[in-house]
Amino acid sequence: MASYIARRKFLAALLGSAAAAWPLAASAQQQTMPIVGFLGAPSAAAYARYVAAVQQGLKEAGYIEGQNVRFEYRRADGHYDRLPGLAADLVNRGVSVIIPIGGSPPTVAAKEVTITVPIVSNMGGDPIKLGLVASLNRPGGNVTGIAMLAVELGAKQFELLHELVPTAALVAILVNPNNPQAGTQLEDMRKAARTIGQRILVLNASTGYELERSFETLAHERADALLVAADVFFASQPTLLVVLTARHAIPAMYPWRSHVDAGGLMSYGASLLDAYRQTGVYAGRVVGGEKPADLPVLQSTKFELVINLKTARAIGLTIPSTLLALADEVIE
Repeated sequence: MASYIARRKFLAALLGSAAAAWPLAASAQQQTMPIVGFLGAPSAAAYARYVAAVQQGLKEAGYIEGQNVRFEYRRADGHYDRLPGLAADLVNRGVSVIIPIGGSPPTVAAKEVTITVPIVSNMGGDPIKLGLVASLNRPGGNVTGIAMLAVELGAKQFELLHELVPTAALVAILVNPNNPQAGTQLEDMRKAARTIGQRILVLNASTGYELERSFETLAHERADALLVAADVFFASQPTLLVVLTARHAIPAMYPWRSHVDAGGLMSYGASLLDAYRQTGVYAGRVVGGEKPADLPVLQSTKFELVINLKTARAIGLTIPSTLLALADEVIE
């Protein structure tokens, strides 16, 4: 009987020590998981859908949060000046890779903070001109990703808008003055405008309130068409932008087809969500041990012109047949 009691005490002690070790083991596993750091320029509402696209790409690459990877999130909420500090915080957290959300500004901020932590980005501008990589085929540093060249598409979008409304006396251009690339975008569009002798009206907005005020200015100045510049804040506001353009019955060109799907008139550009998904896949390769210096920057190769005929009819606009022939998709 004594030996039986002794064995029970021994087993209880053994099980107790094992149970006590389980939380420690789980904690150790959590500590050793690679950390993916998300550095977002936009607000939480704008941030979520792009993060979800990146997470889908990471999942395709074999990385799922809580199972074999951890996520850390830092958002600037539209305040671009906060990005360097947030990037530094991610570096101090020991992240394995930084994924900027919101185009080139957060990528530039992260690059300024670290030359060692890998950065995998969906870049809106030319990464060579921005000093992020040495070349597209051999980046050579700690940055790689997807180059959408959204900023460089502004001149082409302007030309398409002119073809849509050739008699427009005044074209409004909506930009976010807080975006460090706003100046570059405007200069390209101004060059395109000068080429065809087009007068332009620059509208600045970085909040929903400022957007509504911009449209009041647009109406007061009697603008005949609107070009929305590439910016993550505008990308996050498809419903508001579509409502405002419908209210003022103004033909508008967007960089993203998501706005046309929401009822906007016309868009020209690459798929933003798919580009972020590809960014996640690439980030998974980096977490797996590949070096950004050896991963070529992938360029968006397919750019879509999408036209919403239903919206055109609603504002009494006839789409030129030449433009319809160029369209990759026409929404009836």
